[in-house]
Amino acid sequence: MKTYLRFGLLVVAIVGTLAWLAASGINESKTYYKTISELKQMPAGEATKRVRVTGDVVPGSIKREGEHVHFQIHEKESDQLLSVVYMGKDPLPDTFRDSAQAMADGKLQSDGTFHANSIAAKCPSKYEAAPGGKPAAQPLNTGKPAAI
Repeated sequence: MKTYLRFGLLVVAIVGTLAWLAASGINESKTYYKTISELKQMPAGEATKRVRVTGDVVPGSIKREGEHVHFQIHEKESDQLLSVVYMGKDPLPDTFRDSAQAMADGKLQSDGTFHANSIAAKCPSKYEAAPGGKPAAQPLNTGKPAAI
């Protein structure tokens, strides 16, 4: 009987430890998406949470200082700016440049600077049709196989 009791306690301890590790890992990896205006209105207690914030990179604001990259993002809806410091180890994406839309993942510091661990960027003008432009011409389907 003692053997079963010891084995049962060992199983409960292992399962309990695994459940605790899983719960703490999930809480640590949660990321909330916020706008710049929502981020600036967060209470001080919530400001330590990991969040993602998106905005357009302000032209001329990208400054490289050693391993850190400083820049500002702009939110069009509220006309607010946010200073961002990228401290990640990965290289910045090729599409990260002036006026590109960028998403920073990190934490807001008490001085109002956002410290990002990762940056994702896209260049919207690269994927949109030019204003007033015509859509791409569609090939005609004549029912004949295409010549190679």
